[in-house]
Amino acid sequence: MSDEQLQSKEFEAEVSRLLEMMIHSVYSESEVFLRELIANASDACDRLRYMQQTDEELQKLGQDFQVDITLDKDAGTITITDNGTGMSQDDLVEHLGTIARSGTRAFAAMLEEKGESGAAGIGQFGVGFYSAFIVASEVEVLSKAAGKPEVSRWVSDGTSGYRVGPAEGAE
Repeated sequence: MSDEQLQSKEFEAEVSRLLEMMIHSVYSESEVFLRELIANASDACDRLRYMQQTDEELQKLGQDFQVDITLDKDAGTITITDNGTGMSQDDLVEHLGTIARSGTRAFAAMLEEKGESGAAGIGQFGVGFYSAFIVASEVEVLSKAAGKPEVSRWVSDGTSGYRVGPAEGAE
């Protein structure tokens, strides 16, 4: 059979099983999820700091960057909050709905194209966020892109896909 007669096909996968295998093979200790989520928050602050260099509107947001961790024993939740770049609803779909897509890696590639360096960030593989499913039965992300008023919500149990939409009443 010649190459012209071959059909191109995409790999298929049972995503929930693949995600479970990836998380549990990459991470041997459950505590690592906290490090990964803090790294993501730190990278978001670094990206906003970089973007502010050329965007006057974003400069108005200030540079008091923070990553906060809140524990609620009664609710059984850990909340990680940052004031970095944030994500729109489309960003949530693109970055959290696509396993192994690294926003940090894409940002580093953009810097390289421009001949710049220095703000590459920590997360390069696009899997750290999913380590939250080691300890959580459900993960919820509330986010808004820097300088935008709309808050979006992304929710998943790590097995059956995810839900995304506007976060009603959130700021």
